[in-house]
Amino acid sequence: MFEDITAQAADVCRELCEKAGLKEGRILVVGCSTSEVCGDRIGSNSNLEVAQAVFKGIYEVTREKGIYLAAQCCEHLNRAIIIERAAVPGADIVNVVPQPKAGGSFATTAYNAFSDPVALEEIRADAGIDIGDTFIGMHLKKVAVPVRLEHNEIGRAHITAARVRPKFIGGERAHYDSELI
Repeated sequence: MFEDITAQAADVCRELCEKAGLKEGRILVVGCSTSEVCGDRIGSNSNLEVAQAVFKGIYEVTREKGIYLAAQCCEHLNRAIIIERAAVPGADIVNVVPQPKAGGSFATTAYNAFSDPVALEEIRADAGIDIGDTFIGMHLKKVAVPVRLEHNEIGRAHITAARVRPKFIGGERAHYDSELI
């Protein structure tokens, strides 16, 4: 079971990275309800082993591509972000350590796996994966664009994904440089 979850998570992450054109140094935010992955109602069954399986698949892909992974905590920690300090030099860090039932199992797993984790109130990520309808949109740069994935489930959780693009400013639809995102 856990191997399947890890493989599904890796497939989702790899597909989004390719479709979004994520490059080295960019930030990918992930919100994950392990309850939903298990087929339960969000927030009802935090599961550390499931979180570890999901995290493993996603983290392997992001590390391979040189992309920073940002893990969104649950609403009990106001959807704070756990990320490597190197990704956010000079950021305003908050003092919190997530736990499975206060922050969520996925954020707890990230905090324990990262070499130098920090918590932030917010971030502006370049793309995101929402596992189980956790609402990651508040942590994406403007303008978020949905990305339709062929791999749209991890376990029993519904997956949505997004990338960002620069705002179009002016009277006509402007061209944009994909290197800026």
